Amino acid sequence: MAEFDIDYSNVEVFKNELDSLQELFPREARQVMLRSGSKARGIVARKARQLVKKVTGTYLRSIKRGKVWMDEGEESFKVRIYTGAPHGHLIEYGHRIVDKSGKELGFKEGYHVFDRAAAEVSEQWNEILEREFDRIMDKL
Repeated sequence: MAEFDIDYSNVEVFKNELDSLQELFPREARQVMLRSGSKARGIVARKARQLVKKVTGTYLRSIKRGKVWMDEGEESFKVRIYTGAPHGHLIEYGHRIVDKSGKELGFKEGYHVFDRAAAEVSEQWNEILEREFDRIMDKL
């Protein structure tokens, strides 16, 4: 009969790495969402530069990534991309054009920047997350 020895040292190292990953996961998940949210913010800003023709810079600078929070109902991490500009909703949804006397001259259609960018982000979301998970696995 043939004899063989089993080396358990690699299994122990792997088990220790899995334990450390489990301890780090909440923090790493939060960081993954922060980095993914930053990439989504870049996509929204790029879409805003494409769609909005009048560029004063205030609207583009106001597009921000919010904090990551845990949604208790779904038990998942979420991040919000928003505009902090006071006129952001007017660019997004449209507004009435009014002269100084109050006479309505027409309606300016909204650009719907966030709606259009959301479709693009949802297409690229899996790819973004795969890159972030690869980054985590490279640390191990």
